[in-house]
Amino acid sequence: MRYFIKLAYNGTAYHGWQIQPNAASVQETLNKAFSVLLNSEINLMGAGRTDTGVHASEMYAHFDFEADFDIPKLIHKLNSYLPKDIVIYNIFPVDSEAHARFDATKRTYEYHINSYKDVFSQEQSWYFHQELDIDLMNEAAKLLFNHTDFQSFSKVNTDVNTFDCTIFEAYWTRGKAEQSGAKKEENKLIFTISANRFLRNMVRSIVGTLVNIGLHKITLTDFNAIIESKSREKAGFSVPAHGLYLTKIEYPYIDD
Repeated sequence: MRYFIKLAYNGTAYHGWQIQPNAASVQETLNKAFSVLLNSEINLMGAGRTDTGVHASEMYAHFDFEADFDIPKLIHKLNSYLPKDIVIYNIFPVDSEAHARFDATKRTYEYHINSYKDVFSQEQSWYFHQELDIDLMNEAAKLLFNHTDFQSFSKVNTDVNTFDCTIFEAYWTRGKAEQSGAKKEENKLIFTISANRFLRNMVRSIVGTLVNIGLHKITLTDFNAIIESKSREKAGFSVPAHGLYLTKIEYPYIDD
């Protein structure tokens, strides 16, 4: 029997989702918990691979298990057993051919920037105090829809067959910082981007390049030329991982 898991995690303490030699990962932590509580070796397949320090407010994974078990009881046991930075929201049976990674049709990420120093969210958002032109950054984000090849924003020497991605959404919004003592102004920026797939480091390098747009260091013409160049060297810096969240994964057979 195949089961899907819906979960979330704070990625601060982990070297990403995928199992790494001599480093803590979310996948390894979950494999151990499921194996102990189900008394059987369990290996989870995740919907994607988040990098070191990246968070997920929604993540899916699947595993196979033959015997029956009480789902609500297992969820309760898992949340008691797992460290405080990983939570299981749901476990449910799916078709035996369902696949958490290959069946996902849309993935959404958010990148959070605070322009006001917040001592309570230093590992959950990037503190960047310089003024950014959000209107110009949104104009640049619209240019992403004109392209499918995003090699310029991909990690170099990555083992992929194609750099093509279909972008569905890409936009910046403003919000208010939640900490007490903050100035009553919109001092939080969130970049939302959705696509059928993402390349390694793609979102963080897109955000870094858009920040350069917002600082008026490069123009909209420059941004378009960077994408067409297919050169990572021409794109902007990669923003820190701790501001990045995987927020939604969509499947044709899951209503959420």
